[in-house]
Amino acid sequence: WITVAFLWGLVMFSAMIYWHIAGKQNLSNEAYRIDPFVFAERAEAMAAQYTVREEGDTQIPVVHPPPGSDVYLIARLWEWWPILELEKDQNYRLHLSSMDWQHGFSLQPTNINIQVHPNYDMVLTITPDEAGVYGIVCNEFCGIGHHTMLGRIYVVE
Repeated sequence: WITVAFLWGLVMFSAMIYWHIAGKQNLSNEAYRIDPFVFAERAEAMAAQYTVREEGDTQIPVVHPPPGSDVYLIARLWEWWPILELEKDQNYRLHLSSMDWQHGFSLQPTNINIQVHPNYDMVLTITPDEAGVYGIVCNEFCGIGHHTMLGRIYVVE
């Protein structure tokens, strides 16, 4: 039985390596070191150029960047800024970074999850394939207002 258990362990170990390489569960992401102020400047420049309206009590800008562009999303106490409005079936490079400490980016209902760290530009290549409203939840405890850290991405036709 020891031989069978050892061989089964080798099969499972090999399957994990194979699935990591061949499976479709891995995000197409990149990570770069970046100064938080530089990232904030890029996000603010994008928002200034592509804002279509503002929403909520704090007047968060809703930004509609052109397809194929780099879009920036800031995580900070206790908000995601700005709100993105993306076009269905178009590619975008989504840049995520934190201005204060670690946050968790969870895009629902697609279940995309990634850790967002200060001083890092986390880049995801995304192609929204369904129109609708997607919720962003911080899934890494970030302090007393963590439960209010919600955001949105609109996907339009």
